[in-house]
Amino acid sequence: MNKLIRSFETRVFPQNKVHPAFRPGDTVRVHYKVEEGAKVEGGEKKFRIQLFEGVCIRFRKGSAGASTFTVRKIGANSVGVERVFPLNSPYIEKVELVAAGVVRRARLYYLRNLLGKAARIRKRRLPDAAVMETAPQQPAE
Repeated sequence: MNKLIRSFETRVFPQNKVHPAFRPGDTVRVHYKVEEGAKVEGGEKKFRIQLFEGVCIRFRKGSAGASTFTVRKIGANSVGVERVFPLNSPYIEKVELVAAGVVRRARLYYLRNLLGKAARIRKRRLPDAAVMETAPQQPAE
């Protein structure tokens, strides 16, 4: 990668959070900041944290600005809802790894066509030392 691009990304996307290592098939809970309609006195924006829990169906690794992951959940009336999250977004408060799954694909788009028990994913055991949620980055000394 170009040194200029890398230096720009480290400046714009500081690594101040360490997310757990998850992959497609894992169930994750994303704590996402959502902007409220009304502004607080002083012109500041008001945020609340909204949870989005579902199966990670895609994880795109790339440079700091291009890394994304897609989470799919089944909402009300059995309607599937998918959401793409940038990995280094300042709006992601925290990512929790709820359960790990065993899959043989990198893209789980076939889950869109499955309903009920057919859409289940087998569980995978995590090591005891596995990081289960986002932690603040420790400064290098």
